[in-house]
Amino acid sequence: MTVRKGNLMSVRDDIKLLDATIRDGGLCNNFEFSDEFVKELYKTNVKSGIDYMEFGYRASKAMFDESEFGKWKFCKEEDIRAIVGDNPSDMKIAVMADVGRCDYKTDFLPKSESVIDMVRVACYIHQIPTAVEMIEHFHALGYETTCNIMAVSQANTDQITQALDMLCSTSVDVIYLVDSYGSLYPENASELSKTYIAAAENTGKKIGFHAHNNLNLAFANTIETMSYGVSFLDATVQGMGRGAGNCPMELLLGFLKNPKYNLYHLLKFIEKYMLMLREEGVVWGYDLQYMFTGFLNRHPREAIDFTSKDRKDYSEFYKSLLENY
Repeated sequence: MTVRKGNLMSVRDDIKLLDATIRDGGLCNNFEFSDEFVKELYKTNVKSGIDYMEFGYRASKAMFDESEFGKWKFCKEEDIRAIVGDNPSDMKIAVMADVGRCDYKTDFLPKSESVIDMVRVACYIHQIPTAVEMIEHFHALGYETTCNIMAVSQANTDQITQALDMLCSTSVDVIYLVDSYGSLYPENASELSKTYIAAAENTGKKIGFHAHNNLNLAFANTIETMSYGVSFLDATVQGMGRGAGNCPMELLLGFLKNPKYNLYHLLKFIEKYMLMLREEGVVWGYDLQYMFTGFLNRHPREAIDFTSKDRKDYSEFYKSLLENY
């Protein structure tokens, strides 16, 4: 039986915070962050004690036109090095590789030649076999690896069990429970986290959690899963992320009792850079349309379209979702 690990005053040395602002937040502004923004966020994360910073995707340049996206859609080695140099800090650098949307066999250097420390493999549950192949490839190159199983709220128990069995026999370092649609409540988020933790027991693998905020529960779900032993926690500055956004990093920095984490520097960054993003018209965060898709456990694409058109007819939108449920 999985029991709570520690209490509200505990310092758990196994906790790792990962900042996904550039990657998940990049879905809000087409990855068009200025170099100054990214460099200052990097320096802020170092000062704040953040353990990992995810710079974006390493997407296939054959599938996606580089002229149509900001550079963090592709995370070229030289672009990351332009920000971090050789990364003299203790914070590790991560990028995401989406199954079916990257050229992983040709686009990654051996770890010994790269400033990247971790590759996060993102997949849907039916793509686990390809994800396993990618994980072993990245492991052989020398990288830390994660597998982020997306949209797990739509998978059944047998699928989850089979996926975890497969992943636990691989070289993956962290297996992520991902609430892609922001539809989990603390009760079922904690039950799923217990399933993941039990599967990984005695394998040396860690469990992570990536939340979306459709029901205003991203932070609650994150600390609930953490209380049962989830140790890799994703967050973004002011929750900046696709649709309703993610767990806000400032909430975690204020909540965790480990003295290595420092909220002050992040607040300075928010004042100078995040407020400006909103003033420029970049939109993210909780709103009714995302609540609807969260309730219905479905992809937020329709809510994103609703937002992009600046619609306010919430009742009609809700009715249309129910009619097509």
